[in-house]
Parts: sequence; C-alpha cells; structure tokens
Amino acid sequence: MLSWLAEQKINEAIQQGEFDDLAGKGEPLELEDLSHVPEELRAAYKVMKNAGIIPEELRLRQEMLTLTDLIAACEHAGERQALHRKLDEKTLRLQLITSQRGLQDNASYQRYESQIRKRLT
Repeated sequence: MLSWLAEQKINEAIQQGEFDDLAGKGEPLELEDLSHVPEELRAAYKVMKNAGIIPEELRLRQEMLTLTDLIAACEHAGERQALHRKLDEKTLRLQLITSQRGLQDNASYQRYESQIRKRLT
C-alpha cells in the first residue's frame, strides 16, 4: 500500500513538472565508492555522513591518505619530514582508536582490514 502511494505521488510530481529543473539534470550521477565500508554499516555511514558526522577512524584514514599523497609529491626534505611526523601521529591515533573500540575483534573489521591497509599504502 505504501509503495503504491509513493508511486502515485511521484507520478503526480512528474506530471506537474516538479522534476523538470532539478540541479544536475542531464549530468551523470556521482556515485560514492563505499567499498571501504562493510555492507552492513553502509546505511548508517551514509546517514552519518549526510548529517556531517563521520567516525574518527574514517576521518583519520582520509587524512592519512592525503598525507601519503603530500609526502610523495613533496620535494623539500624538511617539509617531508614534518609530513611524516603528522602521518605517524595519525597512524598511532588510529591504532589507539581501533584498540579502544575493540575493532581488532570485530568480524567486519577483520574481513576488511587488509583492504583498508592497501588503501593506506
């Protein structure tokens, strides 16, 4: 019953032209790669991300990837050393968080840990 009602509302909106001038019309969808998030956590991840909340361990991983890219592109030895220190700090922080949250014992984390590590290196 609910799906029928939703379908009716969508058809009415189409007939009234409410979808004619939507932002991004005619452009390809930008689908987000969620392969790094376990399937059973993807819905919660999307809700949190859309609300502007991201788990600290994911934020740290993103920052670590950025630092790795910066290190690879850096030509100044002193700056590269400072970036390495920041990367080491983030790595230690991530290890502490995963330990505190017991993620090493989490089946989903264990299943995806190698993929996460590949992305970080």
